[in-house]
Amino acid sequence: QVQLVESGGGLVQAGDSLRLSCVVSGRAFSSLVMGWFRQAPGKEREFLAAHWNGGFTRYVDSMKGRFGISRDNAKNTVYLEMGSLKPEDTAVYYCAADDYGTFTTGVYWGQGTRVTVSS
Repeated sequence: QVQLVESGGGLVQAGDSLRLSCVVSGRAFSSLVMGWFRQAPGKEREFLAAHWNGGFTRYVDSMKGRFGISRDNAKNTVYLEMGSLKPEDTAVYYCAADDYGTFTTGVYWGQGTRVTVSS
């Protein structure tokens, strides 16, 4: 059984930085494409970034330069570094994993970690 456990969320002020972590168990981490999504109150879940094992990354255009995704295969962990946080970044952030990076079917999800950015 694949499990994804996020951590690192919390209450921060606008302009702060935050790093989210997601630890994966139950599957060979290196075989997975890892991603980060978020869901703000009243909005649909949106894709933020993905990281393939070979180093390729993909970001939603609006987050380029402000968010960074990385992974540590030795620790079965994927990270999301977030900088210059804004109140509109307030959301529940979810870690996701799948085989191909499409995040459409066969996706494993974490339980989410809440990030609140105060103005």
